[in-house]
Amino acid sequence: MPNSSPRWMFVVLVFAGVYNLAWGAWVVLFPTLSFSYSGMLNPDKPLHYPQLWQCIGMIIGVYGVAYILAARDPVRHWPVVLAGCMGKFFGPVGLAFGIVTGESRPEGLITCATNDLIWWVPFVLILRHAHRESNVNRSGPPTA
Repeated sequence: MPNSSPRWMFVVLVFAGVYNLAWGAWVVLFPTLSFSYSGMLNPDKPLHYPQLWQCIGMIIGVYGVAYILAARDPVRHWPVVLAGCMGKFFGPVGLAFGIVTGESRPEGLITCATNDLIWWVPFVLILRHAHRESNVNRSGPPTA
């Protein structure tokens, strides 16, 4: 079956992949610096275990690889987009909960804007397209 996805979906997923690879690499290579710039650093609570922050960077980098691979056929690889969309939704929800409870700093929302929030609309549109395509393919050819 040919890829029926609009070109913009390919571009979005490749860009998301490259962005995630770059951000993940920055976190893995420079954990203390990236944590500080993320807005998450609380002067009263320094980053005691940079390996945990590096692990987050590794996960983000792995998602980057997955997005690039999914870009070739977003309809077929919709579960990758769904998993990414869920992470990009629940990450900010968790941070918001941390801000409300006083465990996280509001400055962390800066990182959420570029890592998560800007991807909500395109990822949801890709998922909607995949859903519509699956319904078209299930219904079979039109009858005359």
